[in-house]
Amino acid sequence: MLDTEPDLSAFSQIDFTNGAVAAVSGGSDSTALLLLLKAHLDRSAPTAMLLAVTIDHGLRPDSAAEARAVARLCAERGIAHRTLAWSGAKPSTGLPAAAREARYRLLAEAAQAQGIGLIVTGHTADDQAETVLMRQARERAEMAGRGLAGMATATLYDWRIWIARPLLGARRAALRAFLRREHVGWVEDPTNTDAHFERPRIRAVLGEGEGGQRFAEAISLARRAAGGREQLGRHAAALIADFASLPANGLIRLDPGFAKAEDAPAAVYALRVLLATAGGASLLPDQARSEALFQQMRAGPLCATLSRTAVDTRRTGIFLRRELRDLPLAARVAAAGLWDGRRRITQDLDAEPITLGNSAGALLIAPLGAAAAARRPIAESAAPPSLVRAALATEPALWHDGECVGFAGDGAGAEAVAVSPAVAPFARFLPCFDLALAQAVAGLIGAPSLPALPSSGHGAG
Repeated sequence: MLDTEPDLSAFSQIDFTNGAVAAVSGGSDSTALLLLLKAHLDRSAPTAMLLAVTIDHGLRPDSAAEARAVARLCAERGIAHRTLAWSGAKPSTGLPAAAREARYRLLAEAAQAQGIGLIVTGHTADDQAETVLMRQARERAEMAGRGLAGMATATLYDWRIWIARPLLGARRAALRAFLRREHVGWVEDPTNTDAHFERPRIRAVLGEGEGGQRFAEAISLARRAAGGREQLGRHAAALIADFASLPANGLIRLDPGFAKAEDAPAAVYALRVLLATAGGASLLPDQARSEALFQQMRAGPLCATLSRTAVDTRRTGIFLRRELRDLPLAARVAAAGLWDGRRRITQDLDAEPITLGNSAGALLIAPLGAAAAARRPIAESAAPPSLVRAALATEPALWHDGECVGFAGDGAGAEAVAVSPAVAPFARFLPCFDLALAQAVAGLIGAPSLPALPSSGHGAG
């Protein structure tokens, strides 16, 4: 039963062959996750590596002691454990989001260091209900089709490591009852009851008299919204496959027939994702503005901008490209990272330092620019040359001592740097609700293939 025994069916749907990193804070949910996962692996995959990782955010005086308590529990149970600290200055605003980003970055680094492609977290049905109610309370129109799906059972982080949530069908009360039977304690994080934060306020509402009914309604809503989101994504993916092409790097072409698509909701959704991808935006553009833009496309020719993307309708098609303004400034090439949200940069750290002429120095990355783009030969394509050059001007180029040495792999010294397209709105977090849509866009722009899902089932918990 949901309230008395944890629902553990999701564990058997996950492939743990290559091991797993369990995110363990010391709270009840993650502690129960650790013990249940250890028992499952002992039964079904005894050779799989299990690494428990505790992230010390450094935000509370007791955090280091709590991490040591988790380490002791892991030692008692024969589980490998690491504590990783979120170091550096903390932001004065947006702290929960920043902590979340740091947490997943550190977890991913720990997983990658061990050759593991799976992170497992202890999010519960209670967390799911809270998430849905929080998003519902914000009354944002775009949430109706996307955010109300809540958390996915699997989310791809940084286009390389899956995050699985096998306890989305389990209640927190059931997990705590399990820990009591095992005579295992847990940490109570005071921020979980701090009314300054939104989630604790929603949690308090769910604990009131009508909380049970509100919980059930939220979980039901999440399931319906997840199904609708997946279906809409599949329809949008089909439209992209039918109408979208890439005549040049950074330039997306939509066949004029796209504006006449009968499935307008799917077309608007596809347009929003393509706009964000072309512009390098992590968030989709506003639903209402996107609908208005789509109606303008249907009405006739237009030139417009939305989500850092220039939209140009020509006789030969509808073209989307990155705007020429607010592009990144020249900077040293990092070992890895997202550039302008649109390109994933990786550098071969073992390569010899570049030498041009008689000087060796830092390799910089910056937009090619209009002047350099005008000098480059343009291959014949289905797009007007002026648009191809405008798109080319926004592409990342490699510079040394004030001289453009070309794009990755096509000029002297550039072979040590690789550049691949990124599906901007899904580059950091890709819920499996959006898998079909992300795959369609990745195929369109030439982004790397997605790693296989760690589970045969996906969707809402």
